[in-house]
Amino acid sequence: MKHVLPLVAAALFVAGCGGGNAESTSTDTETTTTAAATTALRVYWLRDGTVWPVAREVEATEAVATAALEELLAGPTSQEDADLDASTAIPPGAELNGVEVTDGVATTELSAEITRYEALAQIVNTLTQFPTVKTVELQGKSYTRADFEDQTPSVLVESPLAFETVGSPFRVTGTANTFEATFSYELTDTDGKIVDENFVTATSGTGTRGTFDFTTAPFAVPFDGIGSLIVFERSAEDGSRINVVEIPLRMEK
Repeated sequence: MKHVLPLVAAALFVAGCGGGNAESTSTDTETTTTAAATTALRVYWLRDGTVWPVAREVEATEAVATAALEELLAGPTSQEDADLDASTAIPPGAELNGVEVTDGVATTELSAEITRYEALAQIVNTLTQFPTVKTVELQGKSYTRADFEDQTPSVLVESPLAFETVGSPFRVTGTANTFEATFSYELTDTDGKIVDENFVTATSGTGTRGTFDFTTAPFAVPFDGIGSLIVFERSAEDGSRINVVEIPLRMEK
């Protein structure tokens, strides 16, 4: 059973997730501030032994596979470690020697040998977030996401990500492999009150991973702050919650 994510020092984490640097220019008559262009990415850490996506913003680039892997190899930030209990199975000091994407295959070379399946799952999930990558070749072997079902939570929410800002309503997407392709969700506000709840049916389940895409009902929050999207299955035996994952979100009016 997955453990509910503790919301520790959430505000500190949000403050550390800003975008690119700003550049200011001034004249005698006005001051203009131009934000640097950025590219949004996901990297996949581990939580309870399964992959856990978090957001990254890097300087604008077309080499998104390279940028994502470099962020992955850098490891979780101290705030991600503290607030999300994020970890990585990739060997310390591993460096990217190169990645080339051709015909849907990302051929990747690293300076360290990757032996743990959890680390392979992180790399493959990070690279296959891009529609141009279906397969990853590493150390002479080919992998797809399907090879890492044991390292993937039964409900994998890939949008929104932890501590992203959402309004009312918002869209939720990801993949799931649950009994009869169904799972439930709750949305709690900054006081922990449930403001929306429902069940979801993915495109497939019961041994086959499918996709899901739903939009929450409109909701009202009493003030800006941290709320949670909680996804879980119901036990077929007693109806209790199993495989619970909590995603902290910053809500706004």
